[in-house]
Amino acid sequence: MVQVSVQTNEYDPQEKNDGTEKIMKVKTSRFGEIEVNPEQLITLTSPFLGFPESFRFVLRPHKPDSPFMWLQSVDNPNLAFVVIQAVMIMPDYKPVIAGFIKKELQIVSPTEMDILLILTVPEGKPREMTANLLGPVMINTRKRLARQVLLDPARYDPCQPVFNDGKED
Repeated sequence: MVQVSVQTNEYDPQEKNDGTEKIMKVKTSRFGEIEVNPEQLITLTSPFLGFPESFRFVLRPHKPDSPFMWLQSVDNPNLAFVVIQAVMIMPDYKPVIAGFIKKELQIVSPTEMDILLILTVPEGKPREMTANLLGPVMINTRKRLARQVLLDPARYDPCQPVFNDGKED
């Protein structure tokens, strides 16, 4: 699992008390000001469509013990996506990733690759949330590089229901 954090355009690197670790203070619209270890940043090799200014992100847990996370832009305080590891909701989801994308992300082993799915959660109707299987976010967990990948629309649904018919199991 990828462990990441959040940041924005305005940050202030500071030495920690022990002098060994720098922390960035990042202002976000959703979480307020947060502290981020720069080593936890995820850098996109290509920005999300519609967000050309956002290349740096951090993963934040939604709640303790929740499978949901926030992929928060460090460059745009208003941009955050709700995401989940693909394996958490679709263990058999193993899309073929083009060689040039693996090269771009510097992936040399399948063990250093993680797949996040962007979720859409209708307001007040969390049981109707959907996962974007068409445009997963591939992450090199070792190098902390990422890219949203566009897959075959004939095979993958951009609005795959997360829950069966919106009902409890």
